Amino acid sequence: MPTIDRIDAFADELTAIRRDLHMHPEIGFEEVRTSNIVAEKLDAWGIEVFRGLGGTGVVGVLKGKGDGKRRIGLRADMDALPMEEHTNLAWRSTIPGRFHGCGHDGHTTMLLGTARYLAETRNFDGTVHFIFQPAEEGLGGARAMLRDGLFQKFPCDELYGLHNAPDLAHGEIAILPGPAMAGADFFDIVISGYGAHGAMPERSKDPVVIAMTLGQALQTIVSRNVDPLHSAVLSITQFHSGSAYNVIPGEARLAGTVRCFSDDIRKLVRERMRALAAGIAAAFDVEISVDIRDIFSVLVNQQEQSDVVAEVARGVVGDANVKLREQPKMGSEDFADMLQAIPGAYFWVGHDGDVPVHNPGYVLDDKILPIGASMFARIVETRLPVAANV
Repeated sequence: MPTIDRIDAFADELTAIRRDLHMHPEIGFEEVRTSNIVAEKLDAWGIEVFRGLGGTGVVGVLKGKGDGKRRIGLRADMDALPMEEHTNLAWRSTIPGRFHGCGHDGHTTMLLGTARYLAETRNFDGTVHFIFQPAEEGLGGARAMLRDGLFQKFPCDELYGLHNAPDLAHGEIAILPGPAMAGADFFDIVISGYGAHGAMPERSKDPVVIAMTLGQALQTIVSRNVDPLHSAVLSITQFHSGSAYNVIPGEARLAGTVRCFSDDIRKLVRERMRALAAGIAAAFDVEISVDIRDIFSVLVNQQEQSDVVAEVARGVVGDANVKLREQPKMGSEDFADMLQAIPGAYFWVGHDGDVPVHNPGYVLDDKILPIGASMFARIVETRLPVAANV
């Protein structure tokens, strides 16, 4: 049971769709053109279409043969990143500052390929919900769809998602039961000091020095508070202050992210960040505000659905290409919030290319489009089998 012949037959059309989406990338909650294309294609294939969940989200509903009551959700993200593309591809981004640098154009296309195949064959007994999600890249698209009643309106018994993986070989499928991707917080810290002439620092409460002191202190949280047998990352990724060589500014800002696999550790890190900021504010006689926001939950794959993915993958790509990951990824994914509501699994599809995602030179390998589409389709056919007398 390798990639599905019918999907292979329209692989060139999938490539054309993917490259068109790539040329016209849209960032989170702005996926108007993308969602229009998704909705039009689903409708053309006879799939019932619902729009507007989470803003620009689209859900397609398809019933199979028989009277099966079980329901499976398949999810793909649609948004691009706010970054430049540095490739020379003929289908490179035509919009400055917008780039499908994470391959969500590929994920959308894979799910469209699955939808087309299942609409043509309906070789399943039950209902499939095709979930096209906006704003995965840190803007809360999954939570927006959930707030709009995604699983109340479109109930699912189990749920599956995927991501392309240039760190795997072409055609490899990887799955990790249990905690598979980290939860993430984003933070903004503002140090409100007192500015002065650069030649007269004694008249200031220098926020740059205070920010550097706090930044160093924050780096002790993981090494001196978190059990070394557990994982956590605190990264300061932004430092903003000042506008002139001879002016000590009045304000400095730090921003960054925290990643870990335990809500208890997340709580610990947040508490230590606030305590260190308060202590340093007192020591330097300034005000420091700390805003820490829960952006991604820990992504947890259920064992049953992980086993389903592995079983299906053995048929699609062969046993040798099925990889059971031993180490979770410190990266984050907002599909985690959907998996907190519905049991399911999230897996990775390897492809040629050694440039990582979120790099301006990243390139998605179109040869994996039939693989991802076949994986989703075979999961549905495996979990919603048609009875012999239907």
